[in-house]
Amino acid sequence: MRIKPKSPREALQPEPAPGPPQRSRHVRNPLVILINLLITLAVFGLAAVGGALYFGKQKFEQAGPLEENATVVISSGAGLSGITDRLSGQGVIDDSLLDEWIFNLGIRFYKNATKLKAGEYAFAPGVSMQEIMTDLVEGNAVTHSVTIPEGWTTAQIIERVREHPVLVGEITEVPEEGSLLPETYTFARGMTRKGVLDQMKAAQEKLLAEVWERRSDELPVSTPEELVILASIVEKETALADERSRVAGVFVNRLNKNMRLQSDPTILYGLYGGEAWLKDRSAITQSDLKKENKYNTYQIDGLPPGPIGNPGRAAMEAVASPSRTLDLYFVADGTGGHVFAETYEQHQANVRKWRKIERERRQAEQNQDTQPATSN
Repeated sequence: MRIKPKSPREALQPEPAPGPPQRSRHVRNPLVILINLLITLAVFGLAAVGGALYFGKQKFEQAGPLEENATVVISSGAGLSGITDRLSGQGVIDDSLLDEWIFNLGIRFYKNATKLKAGEYAFAPGVSMQEIMTDLVEGNAVTHSVTIPEGWTTAQIIERVREHPVLVGEITEVPEEGSLLPETYTFARGMTRKGVLDQMKAAQEKLLAEVWERRSDELPVSTPEELVILASIVEKETALADERSRVAGVFVNRLNKNMRLQSDPTILYGLYGGEAWLKDRSAITQSDLKKENKYNTYQIDGLPPGPIGNPGRAAMEAVASPSRTLDLYFVADGTGGHVFAETYEQHQANVRKWRKIERERRQAEQNQDTQPATSN
């Protein structure tokens, strides 16, 4: 094709620009417009949700408003809203609607709404919502304790449990003597007195089974119950840990020789029961020795009909594995311990020494009482 040459004037004039392309019919379609709008809204919505989640997560994990240590009691069946109200009411979390809303949503986000445990909780200053949630889910409640000394009678134990200010409920059934294990028991607020006694009973049953299983051969006790009886006497005779096994050995030797145990604490228990050590009834008179008393091991052969207290682990283990000696007697030595003897003659000499110590102590006390009071 032959191209027609342009004139000089035409060559100097610019060519007109092409017009805009025609808009596609698809773009002008209302459905497309609606889809574009929805996509735009979704993007902005996702951005808003992401921002809200980020803000909520930061708020959930950051330090809270609490300024000093606080203890909060969460009651059973309070529910998430009730727990939130209790926490905000005591300043553990902020009482604003936003913070309460974040706390509730955070708990639900972690699927812990039904896992929060009742109890008494101690919170430190600045505790975060996340830390609060962790404590409530794991049940990291404040624990309290009650300590039962070894050898205490059931009456003594009942009195201590009843006086505990945190325990709740009444004791309607008194456990048998010797059925409770003296130890320190921990519990959370809301524990019942019966519940603590049940723990002591279960612990005693478990321990007794273990001790009985590994007992020495040829013990003069035929049942676990008899082991507890003898251990309760050992427990009352000495408070020194290194003496229990030797005192147990004395009683085992006497039983094997068909000798009476002649233990003073058994007299007291026979006369006053578990109340004997609730009051000062340690002195035994000659008339007490002669009173009819089924627990009096000066009068009866063998073991008394039941324990005279609740022995601890060490006393039961001492009876299960007593010292292998020829000792048949022991008496106080004046220092808190005892001196042991194999023969009655040795024992009588030890008794005379003890009586001399007692006389000297009484004389010293009398001399102190008669000294005139000095004035400044």
